[in-house]
Amino acid sequence: MVSAVNGQEKVKRQRAHKARMELTDAQAVALDEQASAAITVWNCLHAYWTHFAGKKPTLTQADAAIRQARKDADFLTVLPAQAAQAVLKTYAQAWENFFNPNHPAKRPTFKTKKGRPHLAVDVPQARNLRIVHLSAKWGALTVPLVGRVRFRWTKNLPGIGKNSPAGRVTGVRLVKEANGWYIVFRTEQHVPQSTPHRGPKVGMDRGITVPLALSTGEKLRHKPWLTSGERERLLRLERTAARRRAARTRGEPVSNRLARTYDQIAKLRAKAKRQAYDWQHQTTATLTRQYSAIVVEDLHIANMMRSASGTVQAPGTNVAQKRGLNRAISGESWGRTVAFLTYKSADRGGCVPKVPAQGTSTECHRCHTTTAGSRESQSRFVCKNVRCGWIGNADINAAGNQLHRYNSAAGPAVTGRGDLQPLGGSVKRQPPRARSRALQEAALSGAGNLRP
Repeated sequence: MVSAVNGQEKVKRQRAHKARMELTDAQAVALDEQASAAITVWNCLHAYWTHFAGKKPTLTQADAAIRQARKDADFLTVLPAQAAQAVLKTYAQAWENFFNPNHPAKRPTFKTKKGRPHLAVDVPQARNLRIVHLSAKWGALTVPLVGRVRFRWTKNLPGIGKNSPAGRVTGVRLVKEANGWYIVFRTEQHVPQSTPHRGPKVGMDRGITVPLALSTGEKLRHKPWLTSGERERLLRLERTAARRRAARTRGEPVSNRLARTYDQIAKLRAKAKRQAYDWQHQTTATLTRQYSAIVVEDLHIANMMRSASGTVQAPGTNVAQKRGLNRAISGESWGRTVAFLTYKSADRGGCVPKVPAQGTSTECHRCHTTTAGSRESQSRFVCKNVRCGWIGNADINAAGNQLHRYNSAAGPAVTGRGDLQPLGGSVKRQPPRARSRALQEAALSGAGNLRP
């Protein structure tokens, strides 16, 4: 959305900021009850919505049903009316996402309170929150039916305090994680339109041994998300949980010991996730400041992580190795890296185009030919073309191919007679395919006015 402020065009930028909350025991119990009531409201809505075989009820009718339920069931009154209406809005959006063919959402269903449910409470309006900046490290706000709550101040919020940026907080969402409750601020700012980024372009290959490899030859690595002692402790806890789970009779409730073990595992995994988020945020911010276009492969990560176990009639092979590969891919969070790059690059006037991934690891980025045996190992690439002979890291070679495909919008070349077209020889090209047109469209539409 573009608006004019003082004669200058500005765009609306909506972002979220997450902060840790400091709660008393009574406040934590009150939020747990509110989140439990929110799950009940969702389940009542789903039962009411799916009760009608033909035309579904309107939002007005559903809102009236929620109001009546809050009158009939006293335990639902612990949930603020705004939060109950936010559940209705979220439920209606879930159905819209389900019927959208371009959205991966599944059909809405009932939510369970058994096991370890995802607890969250929405406060859609910020007018009664009374957010203040207390000190360099702390802020405070009023949570409906909970009271005054402090939270960690790690970033200036729009419209809060003297030195804060212009804008406002539109609402908050309270989310419970393994180590306590967090608050997610929804913010809105009107900022000047970003000017086109004038920096260079770069290809980026995502991997496991080398998390991010750039076509410039740079390799971006990170330390393990957990220390060696924490990894050993996590493995020991997982084995303990598996042993206790195997000894439990099916249908019996989870014992207190097993529940405590689950809590300890969840805290360690949450710490690893926070470490990954921090590294990804810092790395993507640095890349988007430096490069105008960051070219990545169009990977179908869900398909890459499918199980190899097979069926009873046709059992799979190397199942344990594939399971370990899937865990490694999940741990690197390739999709989240691209998501961070996309919105940060757009804020700075850049772009993150995607090119087809087929052949980027076997094609030489210098001569742009594919010769059998060039990929000697996971990390070593030696071009077998007698007119080239480039030697280097395989991930950097793949990143160079991605950048070349974006710049040229051409399909990969396959060695026909072992020579190079740029040096005067002949090169056999692959037959035209549908992906060539998709590649051209991605390259032409991704850069916009950034391309020369």
